Amino acid sequence: MAMSVGGKGGGGGRRGGRRGGGRGGPISEINVTPLVDVMLVLLIIFMVAAPMMTSGVPIDLPQTQAGALNAQTQPITISIKADGQVFIGESQIQATEIADKLKAIATTGYSERIFVKGDAKAPYGVIADVMSRIQEAGYKNIGLVTQQQTTDH
Repeated sequence: MAMSVGGKGGGGGRRGGRRGGGRGGPISEINVTPLVDVMLVLLIIFMVAAPMMTSGVPIDLPQTQAGALNAQTQPITISIKADGQVFIGESQIQATEIADKLKAIATTGYSERIFVKGDAKAPYGVIADVMSRIQEAGYKNIGLVTQQQTTDH
């Protein structure tokens, strides 16, 4: 029959007793409201800024009925304008330099995803030449970028 002598039943001799005892002791709870507010502001900023960060060479892409691809990492983009000019990202290159530039840029080696964006009015021979040079360099994940076709009924 042991009883507590301290007057607080079960406080264990701690100053303030149980949490929330109303004695003005330190509160050990974390207020997450400011964290949630900051995260929501960052989310809105990134949602607005993300479309502006995708830049490149303006190209009139052909339209197809294929759906969009699921992309985990940012692929290397090679663009071909209507006059046959070839670009990696935003820098213009010669078609003969493609293999060397890709080796310098590729972060995952030959498994790097490479997207080829050819203008709808670009010569087919130039697009085929670029794609064959990429394949001859050893890259196998090559994709041709198109716009999804709009249906006018």
